[in-house]
Amino acid sequence: MRRWTAWAFLLPLVAYLLLFYAYPLYRNVDLSLRDYNVRSFVHGGAPFAGLGNYAEVVHDATFWPALWHTVVFTLVSLLFQFAIGLGLAVFFNRHFRLSVVLRALFLVPWLLPLIVSASTWALLLNSEAGAVNWLLGLTGIGPVDWLTSPHWSLASVTIANIWIGIPFNLVILYSGLQGIPDDLYEAAALDGASAWQRFWRIAFPLLRPVSAITLMLGLVYTLKVFDLIWIMTRGGPADSSTTFATWSYHLAFASPLPSFGPGAAVGNLLVLTALAFGLLYIRFERRHREAL
Repeated sequence: MRRWTAWAFLLPLVAYLLLFYAYPLYRNVDLSLRDYNVRSFVHGGAPFAGLGNYAEVVHDATFWPALWHTVVFTLVSLLFQFAIGLGLAVFFNRHFRLSVVLRALFLVPWLLPLIVSASTWALLLNSEAGAVNWLLGLTGIGPVDWLTSPHWSLASVTIANIWIGIPFNLVILYSGLQGIPDDLYEAAALDGASAWQRFWRIAFPLLRPVSAITLMLGLVYTLKVFDLIWIMTRGGPADSSTTFATWSYHLAFASPLPSFGPGAAVGNLLVLTALAFGLLYIRFERRHREAL
């Protein structure tokens, strides 16, 4: 009886995972292995193409620029989100007056719908009427074509993504700092350790498990960022801010002749990348637990 009761509780979760995770993943793999057009996408019967769509994607002129943009966008976002989030977490860990109010204000970028954040940044970075260029003009610097210049478009969407991701890092790392006993800091202070030494020798090593999961979740989220880039630049100009996420959408839905197979292949490359890093994280955690 207990076994049937346990399965009854598990059944909704299993059904949810199969319906919203396993089936879409299966469909995406099927799309990437067949030569779909609009008719076959609706009515079925697409011929099997094997790895032809993947070969087409790899040999496409957009592949290497999109790969480079994805790597730069992801790594730079993670670096600054983590560094700024950690700095803010240490700052708020001091429990000063108004710290609760300020922490709540820092959560605003995380709570806003992504379309609102992206639209706001597009307005701020507008070449003609944006607030950023207005402030630069006050300092004597000429206007910058943030969203319409191939030299600045990737930097612009990266800055916006960093701003959006800082609150997540702040919340997780602040929670990790709260779990470190104050006795360790007090003992180190009695031994003459400076504030920097207490952070570097105590807080930072003890934050390693929390830091690992924060970076892992940030990586998976950043790899699939689409809305922000599409709203701000649509991957342009001249594909200068195209990543795998925006390229996949453009191939499958935004081109006059949709290429569902290649679009799904690009999406699967993102899934495989996230899976590879997930396995590395599991291995890292296993080694860390064995070392304790």
